Amino acid sequence: MKLTDRMDALRGRAARPIVAAPGSQSTEASAFAPAPGLAPAVAPPVTSPAPTPSSAAPVPGAQRQALAELKERAAQELFERIGSRMNDSTLTEDKLQAYARAELVEIVAREQVPLTGQERARLIREIDADVLGFGPLETLLEDPDITEIMVNGPDQVYVERAGRLQPSGMNFTSEEQLRRVIERIVSKVGRRIDESSPMVDARLADGSRVNAIIPPLAVNGSALTIRKFSRDPFMISDLIGFGTVTADMATLLEACVKARLNIIVSGGTGTGKTTLLNVLSSFIPSDERIVTIEDAVELQLQQDHVVRLEARPANIEGKGEITIRDLVRNSLRMRPDRIVIGECRGGESLDMLQAMNTGHDGSLSTVHANTPRDAIARLETLVLMAGMDLPLRAVREQITSAVDVIVQISRLKDGTRRVTHVTEVQGMEGDTVTLQDAFTFDYAAGVDPGGRFLGHAVATGIRPRFTERFHDLGIYVAPEVFGRVTQGGASR
Repeated sequence: MKLTDRMDALRGRAARPIVAAPGSQSTEASAFAPAPGLAPAVAPPVTSPAPTPSSAAPVPGAQRQALAELKERAAQELFERIGSRMNDSTLTEDKLQAYARAELVEIVAREQVPLTGQERARLIREIDADVLGFGPLETLLEDPDITEIMVNGPDQVYVERAGRLQPSGMNFTSEEQLRRVIERIVSKVGRRIDESSPMVDARLADGSRVNAIIPPLAVNGSALTIRKFSRDPFMISDLIGFGTVTADMATLLEACVKARLNIIVSGGTGTGKTTLLNVLSSFIPSDERIVTIEDAVELQLQQDHVVRLEARPANIEGKGEITIRDLVRNSLRMRPDRIVIGECRGGESLDMLQAMNTGHDGSLSTVHANTPRDAIARLETLVLMAGMDLPLRAVREQITSAVDVIVQISRLKDGTRRVTHVTEVQGMEGDTVTLQDAFTFDYAAGVDPGGRFLGHAVATGIRPRFTERFHDLGIYVAPEVFGRVTQGGASR
């Protein structure tokens, strides 16, 4: 059966109501089923009267196959027409998109396939996404409820919604299509990925973080992870609304930033450290010079006077690498009022601590750790990775002298992100670093019927020592923020 005949036969299903599969976002019946790049993992059931002897039942999957063939032909012809222009530096992205869409409309029109205007427009969008965009990921990237996209090979795509992982219902037509999307992403930020360099960190135009790893390291096919960033950066009011922080905690953190205390945000993978760091950075006064240093640019600072530095991997010859540590050292010569390091994960921790100890107060950074105490141990380990043969006590003295506050953020079992500790680094007692919690999370409140934690961070009733600095700088924080201590010593 010819493609046109199959399309005519399948269009007879348009009048039949289609019941969406559970979890499907589609609520409208349509004869235009998702193309392979947008095909749900389980085809939606069709509710219709039993076929009469005179009516031919549709061939299972025939419509999808017909559209796949059409898309493949149209995409191939589009590649042939615009291939030479895709690398033309004189063409802006907008002009290239407009030119490609005009060519694509002409290609689809010549196919003479019976499609409605709505179906034809959708087909053009999908082919355009395959050739110039991110294929089936386009729909997921546009969904504001999705916070993370995880591609485990061409046939398996998961997303995170409200802190929960679930299948997306999308897939790629082939490993080749997935590789094209990965290469398109990394090439836009001057990175490369191939068999000699099979891992890469990159970012999208909106700042979303991208990690890709391809065979032979990824055994089941190329893996792509995208951590989406909100189009509008979160503010402290948003975090209070989400329950991530309390109003009292927000008041204290704002005072800490304005008082130029050195703050470390600690947490595990995916807990929201960078988001919290971005919110804390929003408290920095607009008349200060800020230098941000990151592996891949993610921070979205709203101040005007910001210098953004990004590390660079080695080229294909193994030369030209610029590390975070190199950038930290260079930033000290740039007259910064604040240094914001996206994440400390190596020897740059020593340079950061030295900067904090030599006049660069108010610096901010993040570190991977599960508790404030673990964050101190993690910093010790990272400093030792700098290759300096320093005694452990000297390292701890550097840390206690440099770091004033540790903010611990965690992702709880209900999928929510909560700040569980705001902890002061007080100093040394013997060889031990002394910590004092100003806020801790109340797990004793239990959970609601939906499994969501009812508790929130509560003040311990102990006033941190650094509040004396607030008084010296004229920063007022109400005593009630720290809780009122009863005779039994508990706070309320």
